[in-house]
Amino acid sequence: MKRLVLIAALALAGCGHRPSAQVIEVKVPVPVPCVSKDLPPPPTYTDTLAALQAAPDQGEFTRLLAGNWPVRNARLEALEAAVDACRQP
Repeated sequence: MKRLVLIAALALAGCGHRPSAQVIEVKVPVPVPCVSKDLPPPPTYTDTLAALQAAPDQGEFTRLLAGNWPVRNARLEALEAAVDACRQP
């Protein structure tokens, strides 16, 4: 009888422990905006289609287009910098 109790105690003792917890690492991609918040909003261009169509002569038409080149180039440089920042790992 003592042997039976000893065998039962040993068998139950084996069931009494808990397996160690497994650590599972889950990597979740976090969206990161490429464009920084300091990117200025798009400027208002004076050479709209309506303004170009309403130009009285070729000189005014050319002045409207040429007057916006610096503004467009500045905007293009800012956008290219933002795109380059997105491409870097």
